[in-house]
Amino acid sequence: MTDLTGKSAIVTGSSRGIGAEVAKVLAAQGAGVVINYRQKAPRANKVVQGIVDAGGRAVAIGADLTTAEGSAALIDAALENFGSLDILVLNASGGMETGLGEDYALRLNRDAQVNMLEAAAQKMPAGSRVVFVTSHQAHFIDQVATMDAYEPVARSKRAGEVALRERIPALEAKGISLVVVSGDMIEGTITATLLDRVEPGAIAARREAAGRLYSVVEFGAEVAAMVCADVPTGHTEYVGGAEDFLRATS
Repeated sequence: MTDLTGKSAIVTGSSRGIGAEVAKVLAAQGAGVVINYRQKAPRANKVVQGIVDAGGRAVAIGADLTTAEGSAALIDAALENFGSLDILVLNASGGMETGLGEDYALRLNRDAQVNMLEAAAQKMPAGSRVVFVTSHQAHFIDQVATMDAYEPVARSKRAGEVALRERIPALEAKGISLVVVSGDMIEGTITATLLDRVEPGAIAARREAAGRLYSVVEFGAEVAAMVCADVPTGHTEYVGGAEDFLRATS
């Protein structure tokens, strides 16, 4: 098992789902982990308690990533509680919620990702790693159409990935690497639930096309594995069911 003793990680959007699973794995490997939530403090505190009960270190911080104050709060928490910031997992995403404005998907999936990265990079030492979590439906959106209900989210996440990749040279100059993890639809996530509500049968259809879909636990483990994977900066790790997307782009 990877030894992350003495390291510190921020995992955005980690009060539930994929982010929570990533945080649990990193904490089990010895990292101090900042658990990020936007509104649901009890849920985040439950993740922290589970990590602490298992012998790990974690703290929950409420922060809206679409604000500069949100990014600063997470970074300050990592430095104050664990003494460093070595790992940044950009997992938070959204855009299918209602009542947050028509531009919310772009503000969260592009602008907030870039702002979080740029703020964190100022505090991360050489040898640090950033992991951006996306979906095949977003990563390949310029070549492969997706479900109508998901397209605004997919395009905003692709815009976020492009914007983050543009910063790779500046990150390399600091000795920081960036890796992208792209996954198929994940069973049990809020996005999958909302999509199936808007387009009944959508997830079953995707499951049939892909052969199978990863669970939240399985995908979280794959994301966590890329924190220390021996891959070059800019690498994209395809997790589950990417063959049909890759064929469509070849």
